[in-house]
Formats: sequence, C-alpha cells, structure tokens
Amino acid sequence: MSLDKDTVARIARLARLKVPEEELAPLAGELSGILAWIEQLSEVDTNDVEPLSSVSDVTLPMREDKVTDGGIAAKVLANAPGGAVYVDPSDHDAGGFFTVPKVVE
Repeated sequence: MSLDKDTVARIARLARLKVPEEELAPLAGELSGILAWIEQLSEVDTNDVEPLSSVSDVTLPMREDKVTDGGIAAKVLANAPGGAVYVDPSDHDAGGFFTVPKVVE
C-alpha cells in the first residue's frame, strides 16, 4: 500500500500535527515503507507460536495462599477516626472495625 501526499496531509490533520508541505512527499515514502513492512509481517505463519509474557523464561516464586489478619489489628484500629468499635469491648484482641459516615443514600 502506498500513500500519496494528500493522504499524508489528511493523516497529519487528524493527528493534529503540523507538517510543512515540503515534508509531505518524503513522509509519504517513509509511511508507505512502514505499511509494506507490516504487510510483510502479516504473511508470516504464527499459528504454532505461543504468546510470550516475557522474553526470559522466569517463573515467579510462589507462596502459600493463606488468609491472615496481619496481626496488627490493634495498631490499625488505634488510628481509626472517631475511634474503633470492637466486637467485644472488653477484649481489644477480639477484632474490631471502623465506623464511617454514610456516603450513599
């Protein structure tokens, strides 16, 4: 596919680029070369090629997936705006939660 000066001028206008008139012809040649290269790439058979997530064959270390509270609930709740509400007020290790103002009616 080859591009002419008018097509390049239209592409430049759509991309909001100011291209001087004397640069349209060389730019048309360059863009035509790029499009020819893309057409050449589309002819390559890639049916048996698996997609890559990385160029190096590295696997990330895995860890056991277990749910914890982080062990710092008291520290987190100490910063609660307006104070924290505990499930059992006499036991600060029994777990608690923040109270926040209602934002959706």
